[in-house]
Amino acid sequence: MPRCSRARSVACLILLLAGCSIPPVVKTPPPEPIEAHDFIGQSLPAGVTDRDGWTADIYDDFKALGIEPTHEHVCAVVAVIEQESSFRIDPPVPGLGQIAWREIDRRADRAGIPHVVVHEVLQLKSPTGRSYSDRIEAARTERQLSDIFEDFTGSLPLGKTLFASWNPIRTRGPMQVNVAFVEKYSAKRSYPFPIQGSIDDEAFSRRGSVYFGIAHLLDYQAPYDRYLYRFADYNAGQYASRNAAFQNALAVASGLAVAPDGALLPRDAADGSGDTERAARALASRLHLSEAAIHDALEQGRSRDLEGSTLYRQVFALARSKVGHALPSAQTPRIDLQGPKIVSHLTTDWYAHRVDDRFRHCLAH
Repeated sequence: MPRCSRARSVACLILLLAGCSIPPVVKTPPPEPIEAHDFIGQSLPAGVTDRDGWTADIYDDFKALGIEPTHEHVCAVVAVIEQESSFRIDPPVPGLGQIAWREIDRRADRAGIPHVVVHEVLQLKSPTGRSYSDRIEAARTERQLSDIFEDFTGSLPLGKTLFASWNPIRTRGPMQVNVAFVEKYSAKRSYPFPIQGSIDDEAFSRRGSVYFGIAHLLDYQAPYDRYLYRFADYNAGQYASRNAAFQNALAVASGLAVAPDGALLPRDAADGSGDTERAARALASRLHLSEAAIHDALEQGRSRDLEGSTLYRQVFALARSKVGHALPSAQTPRIDLQGPKIVSHLTTDWYAHRVDDRFRHCLAH
């Protein structure tokens, strides 16, 4: 390819890439370290390799987070790890190279860039001496694919500064923690272990992934009486099950259709609102709230503060008066799971019940 044409292709590729609570943490005296190690080890599924390593990292992560490793907490974490990775630190993804190319071509179509342009650019040699294209086709794990992307952005001027957040691999390690959660959580609470590389890289490790996975699963208070809803939240985002129940109550109170997906303010709404906010606005006079106050309350959808808002309390009160009984404060969100790795019809409800089955098996064991 002529030098000027190749430069234009690189520029095109850059544009493409742009485009009631769970019982309190402890009801009984916390287990002593030796006892905790014992039942963590006993809770691991049969066939797990390096059981001592898994036991040590899980225990250390609970300790670092200040969350007691009760039997329920341990089994909840074990169930998520088993579901997400079958206790493999860097789990292979069947057909990852083909999945990656489909995603690249999909992005090219969306950006209006011919596939041939993108594929030609990726024929460039990477720092390993192999082309990016060859490395993509040979990739077997998400970490390998992420490293390819990091090498690509690192080869561009200011690439790490400008394009690091565009890495398409957004879940990492044996608990498949979301990168956005890792970055948000580590910004408010310092990561307690030594880091090699970046905090995002640490999420690929067993200790880092389990640390952030435990935080995502357990380090927040919500009106749940079953771990099932925490498992749904692990898939859909913290408080998603509470939000879905609120949306259900809002639909009952307003008589309008509201999708119970746990997202109170969808990002892609043309006017900045969605059916949740429109239904709440329809009740504004009965709630004695302004549209601004309603919006401000819905902004608390990813925090515990929503439950203390006038909007939350009065919507449930209106729904109760309409049907004659209290509505549930949690329900699994109705979300169809989508993504390059998903090839069959799966939902958040399916995921939550699948993990809950593993959780119950662990408790019984």
